[in-house]
Amino acid sequence: MSHAQFTRDDRVALAQLLWAGKKQSAIAERLGKDRGAVSREIKRNKDDDGIYRSASANRKAKGRRKDAKAPSQKIRNDEPLRQYIVRKIERYWSPEQIAGRLKRTTKKTVVSHESIYRFIYEDRPDLGKYLRYEKGNYRRKRGTKARAVKRTAMKIRKIEERPRVVEKRIRIGDWESDTIIDRTKKQRILTHVERASGLGAADKVERVTAEHVHAIVRDRFKKIPKKKRLTMTRDNGAEFGDYDFLLEEEVGMKVYRATPYHSWERGSNENWNGLLRQFYPKKTSFATVKQSDIERVVRLLNDRPRKRHGYRTPKEVFNGRCNSS
Repeated sequence: MSHAQFTRDDRVALAQLLWAGKKQSAIAERLGKDRGAVSREIKRNKDDDGIYRSASANRKAKGRRKDAKAPSQKIRNDEPLRQYIVRKIERYWSPEQIAGRLKRTTKKTVVSHESIYRFIYEDRPDLGKYLRYEKGNYRRKRGTKARAVKRTAMKIRKIEERPRVVEKRIRIGDWESDTIIDRTKKQRILTHVERASGLGAADKVERVTAEHVHAIVRDRFKKIPKKKRLTMTRDNGAEFGDYDFLLEEEVGMKVYRATPYHSWERGSNENWNGLLRQFYPKKTSFATVKQSDIERVVRLLNDRPRKRHGYRTPKEVFNGRCNSS
């Protein structure tokens, strides 16, 4: 088991698993952490009401690290050095130029450019406007993006891992999922299609956050019989976040991610979205569209005969076929 410090992603997952009622031993195994580390994390960072919330837990942990490092931070404890750095930053010197000039003048390393960046991030964000790249955190640490991609990849199942029986469309319960966007690009309709029957479902998404989308998916599939919710294949959109494992815990479906830009790997969903676009063209704004309107359209599509089913409807196939693996 890993004894590494909890990251923000770890804390989000921990809060979700606690909310789902999982025991600490199961959570530790899921996160790849020592059970004692999970227990200490909860005890140290839970709120006063006894509930562990990822956002406040992260703030508490960050605050402790900041306080622990304060005595050793030379810039905070050296007034002349701090004033020198501020003056040079205001003259548009980069942290690397400041650190290099000090080393050249004093013949020793006075302060690193990393420490100067940290000083700006944590103590003087107003100085960010003098840096060459005044965006976000002003500077990305080398390798951060690569590590983030690697962390995300570890949390998902790729489509290559999906059982071959899903490809054959011989059982009910294998779903594909995606969203369609309105003309304002602010609202979406979340769609799901069962591969064998072609039965579809759709929900309006007014807040395009991973947490909100996850709640919609969870509530939708909890209404479907367990034997008819086996797998889900979806794309890599940010609206799905890192909630695959939690959806598996709560709904019991194995979640797989299609290859980026390979829309044909979710062909059933793409085709169904095309049918839905007949009612909601790309120039439509979803602001005035109600969920009841979407449900009416879904009923029309699910009750429409399909040639591949011998002109039975998706609804008839979905309700009349048994699983076979």
